[in-house]
Amino acid sequence: MAVSRPSPPPTQAAADSAALATPVAVPAKPPKPRSRMMRQYDLVERVRSYNPDTNEDLLNRAYVYAMKAHGSQTRASGDPYFTHPLEVAAILTDLKLDDATIVAALLHDTIEDTEATRAEIDHLFGPEIGALVEGLTKLKRLELVSREAKQAENLRKLLLAIADDVRVLLVKLADRLHNMRTLEFVPEASRRRIAEETLDIYAPLAGRMGMQEMREELEDLSFRTLDPDAYRVVMQRLDALTDRNLDLIGEIESQLAKKFRDNGLTARVSGRRKKPFSIWTKMERKSIGFEQLSDIFGFRVIMPDVESCYRALGIVHTTWPVVPGRFKDYISTPKQNDYRSIHTTVIGPGKQRVELQIRTQEMDQIAELGIAAHAFYKDDVGSPTELLKRESNAFAWLRHTIGILSESANPEEFLEHTKLELFHDQVFCFTPKGKLIALPRHANVIDFAYAVHTDVGNSAVGCKINGKFAPLSSELQNGDEVEVLTSEAQSAPPSAWESLAATGKARAAIRRATRTAVRDQYAGLGRRIVERLFERTKLEYADDKLKGALPRLARASIEDVMAAVGRGEIKASDVARAMYPDYKEERVVRYGAKKGQAAVAKPATEPPRPPSAIPIRGINSGLPVKFAPNGGAVPGDRIVGIVTPGEGITIYPIQSPALKDFEEEPERWLDVRWDVDETTPQRFPARIRVENVNEPGSLAQVATVIAEHDGNIDNISMSRRSPDFTELTIDLEVYDLKHLSAIINQLRAKTIVARVDRVNG
Repeated sequence: MAVSRPSPPPTQAAADSAALATPVAVPAKPPKPRSRMMRQYDLVERVRSYNPDTNEDLLNRAYVYAMKAHGSQTRASGDPYFTHPLEVAAILTDLKLDDATIVAALLHDTIEDTEATRAEIDHLFGPEIGALVEGLTKLKRLELVSREAKQAENLRKLLLAIADDVRVLLVKLADRLHNMRTLEFVPEASRRRIAEETLDIYAPLAGRMGMQEMREELEDLSFRTLDPDAYRVVMQRLDALTDRNLDLIGEIESQLAKKFRDNGLTARVSGRRKKPFSIWTKMERKSIGFEQLSDIFGFRVIMPDVESCYRALGIVHTTWPVVPGRFKDYISTPKQNDYRSIHTTVIGPGKQRVELQIRTQEMDQIAELGIAAHAFYKDDVGSPTELLKRESNAFAWLRHTIGILSESANPEEFLEHTKLELFHDQVFCFTPKGKLIALPRHANVIDFAYAVHTDVGNSAVGCKINGKFAPLSSELQNGDEVEVLTSEAQSAPPSAWESLAATGKARAAIRRATRTAVRDQYAGLGRRIVERLFERTKLEYADDKLKGALPRLARASIEDVMAAVGRGEIKASDVARAMYPDYKEERVVRYGAKKGQAAVAKPATEPPRPPSAIPIRGINSGLPVKFAPNGGAVPGDRIVGIVTPGEGITIYPIQSPALKDFEEEPERWLDVRWDVDETTPQRFPARIRVENVNEPGSLAQVATVIAEHDGNIDNISMSRRSPDFTELTIDLEVYDLKHLSAIINQLRAKTIVARVDRVNG
């Protein structure tokens, strides 16, 4: 990626680099001395230093091709544009990457910013390199709704390219690193946006890939841009502290090395200070000052093998007191980015806290270079993607993240999920069978269930943590053994779980299951409405026949048609007409329609409640059902259903005055009937209005009557009608009309009650 748009008219740029690609004037300040541009032989020698079998001809041809393609183009700094792909290639040689990756780095801006084409690159350098370069080509400018959407779309493109070849990510990270190193030449507004994006996406992504050294540099460069004052203060204090403690650091190194030698161990001990951004975030997170930090300096102990690591740990722990809670063994339980090391903190020489990382040379290389530590350039390793599938947990996480692409409804949703995954540290939990599940810190059992399997998450109803029952929302700790209890009766999770979940995978799965469950409800309702119509009109219904009529209904599947009917988007009569073009909708008449009274739509020859009426079992019946908002309905009432587009069925008592609002829309009326299972009683909503004497304790007496008769008060409101009387409007839940009538009769028997009426909404 270039920091400035080249001088000739370029092709369309990616959305994520609009600011990077804008022509920028060189700041009016003395130019910095430029370093010598790397020559062909320099590049070849760098690659040959770790890969003696490098294809020199390929590297030379790519060097010359890229230099000619970029021609006289310049960067914002005034440097030849070609210095950018050269520096990106140099960063990748430090990671010891294969020839194809180095060549792709040299060519990565040619398709976007020059006259080069994919076909030409395929012809000159082969389809493997052509695919890498195309994967790195920026997005064409998209008209998206927000900056977050642009950022998310760019991340989608990047991750989808990585799915084919992970080397795309390595070149992209190196590209971003060099752009960050030269960010001072970019205008202030663009500089901040690029630094924010780097801190939000690219630095955590490098960390997730185990590339700690690159992550730290990206974070510090972003920190220096976004908060230069804080960066300057931290650096000044770090430098001063380092100067004061040079002798102490050397003393600790020598004492550790001597202690290992005395016990027959060969170890390489080196001290290092933490990076400014790491120190600043710790100060922010813990709300402490610089002077209160006790682990600014750390010591790395490199051992020849794993056994020596544990022997070194034993020597350290038996020589100096251990700081409680600061021991972590990532050798036996590696992080998801393949990081392996033993961490411990002791009160060492001079009564100073000494933070130690004990690891082997191979572990140290993976800790610094991450997935780039895998030798892509060696023979007989297969493709880089295949190699990482076999060897890298970090790549497994990446593949999982790419899987979220198909589950996210929009770009911002995907970006949110990916940021969640990128930023969280991890906890490690176990299934009862001992399978290790790695989750972000603050994850709960819901996240654990979905990490095991989507079906386990969807059907989870309870859990045990370390053998004890616990809520599904319980936050998990390192080492927890979690058993998820499931039920076949639950096919979809409550939608409220989405706000409880911490991982993108769980949130996406919950959202998808909720959408599917709602769609299934509408499809079930639509099917009943359609079948009822066909039964009443003596027409034959068959899915095969409807399948042939799908084009006339502009729907892709039978389920789509049924869901549309259930949502009120298509009339059942439209379905009948699509299947039977000669079908004529039956005439609907009204009965019981007096002025001011609800009229109920009813076919002329239909019995009062035909068998085809849709059964209503309650709000948990699997149909999108709700009850009249101002009064509800209870079993024992004669009821009618009104279809509201996009909402389902609203159930009204047949005497409800609200039904007059639907007199002119007979197509929305449905015959419904109660179908209550007496073995599993449910409560249904009702509303009563009580006029009672205004005296102390009167409300308590009313509430007591309702409670004694097993009624449940949902809501209550009061209004003063006169100095002596108060009107109570009570929403309550009862089992049926008989239950409601008993409560009303008992209230009427109270001396403080002047009047009780049921409210029909």
